[in-house]
Amino acid sequence: MVPIYFTVGGSLPVMIIPDTEAHVDGHPVLTYTYNIYIDEGLEGNNNQSEKESELLLEKKIDPSYLGHITVETPGRVFSYVADGSRELELKEIREIVDHINHYRESPGMWQY
Repeated sequence: MVPIYFTVGGSLPVMIIPDTEAHVDGHPVLTYTYNIYIDEGLEGNNNQSEKESELLLEKKIDPSYLGHITVETPGRVFSYVADGSRELELKEIREIVDHINHYRESPGMWQY
């Protein structure tokens, strides 16, 4: 799936990479795990394929990796694993979850 870009708290640009891509009857299906990276813009390393290849590793080495959010119950229960370079604050996690919910509820936004 295509990464999702937005800013958290007005100052933290993030790139969210859904963990998997699946198709049902030719249509993309939403994933349940979202990997969070600092969006380094044009001057940084935002190479999606490099970041995706690292997702299978037990320990992530990308310094822009901030952990991942897993959807437990769509729209209601999410869990955050802070296994990245820094731990997100609760308000940042909530804002990211709100953005993910918005994209999950609006499939037209994530089709490419």
